[in-house]
Amino acid sequence: MPESNLLLEPVLSWYADNARDLPWRTEDASPWSILVSEIMLQQTPVVRVLPIWTEWMERWPTPAALAKEPPGEAVRHWGRLGYPRRALNLHACARAITDEHDGEVPADHATLLTLPGIGEYTAAAVASFAFRGRHAVLDTNVRRVLARAVTGEEYPPKATTPAERRLAASLLPGEEDAPVWAVAVMELGALVCTARAPRCADCPIVGLCAWRLAGKPPYEGPARKGQTYAGTDRQCRGRLLAVLRQAHGAVPKDALDVVWDDAPQRERALDGLVADGLAEVLDDGTYRLPA
Repeated sequence: MPESNLLLEPVLSWYADNARDLPWRTEDASPWSILVSEIMLQQTPVVRVLPIWTEWMERWPTPAALAKEPPGEAVRHWGRLGYPRRALNLHACARAITDEHDGEVPADHATLLTLPGIGEYTAAAVASFAFRGRHAVLDTNVRRVLARAVTGEEYPPKATTPAERRLAASLLPGEEDAPVWAVAVMELGALVCTARAPRCADCPIVGLCAWRLAGKPPYEGPARKGQTYAGTDRQCRGRLLAVLRQAHGAVPKDALDVVWDDAPQRERALDGLVADGLAEVLDDGTYRLPA
């Protein structure tokens, strides 16, 4: 197993030369802008997040600015990022920060975990990147890099394990380097140590990678199925939600019926949107974003 000091220098040096210039990584990025970026980036590539994040920060530069709006506006301006419940979580988070923390994103990791929609990864990421805390930041990219470089496995387990948490904690450098280490390993996984086509020739730790040194043994766990989208309830929900986002007010049921032919699936998806708080049905049978 490579020791942390052997990985640290080449990874940080690589990051200094190859890090993407992203607005939430600038010196003047606010904790709120970093929190918004982390939630938007969950299961969503940077290229799709950038324009929506930019619009959000212009419209709602502080938690208080978003908290003043109805939750439906957060859903409307979420655009096509997918998984729109994240928009509701961000809105609830903005209200909690405004009401309970004087409008300031809390710096404490444990307090961040109490905010709506903030889980283990997001709390660690915000505490690290916004407040330079020393935390193990374990997203999919980091877990994949550590699985290959340290444990010699092509892919990490489906869900984060206690062993992964212990490994990540053991590799943490001191307080000064810890936040940069966290984002550098994440960037390495996003740009070089990718899931399907890792660019080992460009990797700064290729000579230390346990997986490569073992001959790149193939993954032996449960079959890794790619996500399907066409024809799914998720696609149907997206079509219905697009109608509601584009209409600044309530829409009749007919306007929703025409966007999806499968009536049982459409009704199931619409009921799901209402149950999830992403849509409201009014007494006259029309639908709108949550107010």
